[in-house]
Amino acid sequence: MTDPAIGSGVVEANGLEFAYRTAGPASGPLALCLHGFPDSAHTWRHLLPELADAGYRAVAPFMRGYAPTAIPKDGAYQTGALAADANALHEVLGGDGDAVLIGHDWGASAAYAAAASAPERWRRVVTLAVPPMGAILQSFFSYEQLKRSFYVFLMQTPLAAMAMTEDFVAGLWRDWSPGYGTAASDGADGTTGVGGMADEVARFMRCMATPAHMEAAIGYYRAMLDASLHLPRYAAEQDASSRPGKRPTLYLHGASDGCFGADGVFADRAALLGALPLDSRAELVPDAGHFLHLERPDEVNRRILRWIDAR
Repeated sequence: MTDPAIGSGVVEANGLEFAYRTAGPASGPLALCLHGFPDSAHTWRHLLPELADAGYRAVAPFMRGYAPTAIPKDGAYQTGALAADANALHEVLGGDGDAVLIGHDWGASAAYAAAASAPERWRRVVTLAVPPMGAILQSFFSYEQLKRSFYVFLMQTPLAAMAMTEDFVAGLWRDWSPGYGTAASDGADGTTGVGGMADEVARFMRCMATPAHMEAAIGYYRAMLDASLHLPRYAAEQDASSRPGKRPTLYLHGASDGCFGADGVFADRAALLGALPLDSRAELVPDAGHFLHLERPDEVNRRILRWIDAR
């Protein structure tokens, strides 16, 4: 059944209408939670109530182009645009310098850039499953990682939308989180409990409500490799995406991640920490894959809350 502690809303930020899920007191410090691919704001259903219990106003928007959030008129899907969205959401949701930023996958990339470009907005940052740009570059071109990253190159082709079937998406989830359950044990929408892979896939497919929404999700990857798709208005945030930033960051990575192999990401721990801001931490979560916050919610929530509550 649907968790009554989690509500929903709509807000306009950065010229775009965002739908979001929320929990916690409106007067609490903002905890903005950003999802990735192929996922949705429902991915934070275990964390939002925990943040609320800790006094935060927890908000998980559906990222730009993911229904029911609108498709951006500017057609921008570069990391700088995602970062600008996060900082704009901070503004319209009444965030202050005590706000925290939490991101998984593409949400992690957005969080690095948002905190680096506007550090005054964020006190602490948590990122999951996608390391900072400096650490990505050191491990991306290994043979094993290139095999895992085949989908990135598929996204550059005209066949991408045709390939993005429910079966294909389910295959990504199985490969990326091989230990996660395959049974559909949650309800259809926004539910609590352990959850199942089939439910996660179904939620993502609902976010791809039209061909335009599917093209939006693909656009993230096209902008990743094609700088000609970068808009000048997001230049500052885009530039910040390659800098370590200033806000202490906790980086969490599943030891069995089938998307970004932990062996490559943690091969040079000093380099990984060097790509993060000062006073940051990088931790492996055992018995978890790419969607570690869904596979081991109690453990991941505990680490997140311990980090953001530190002063």
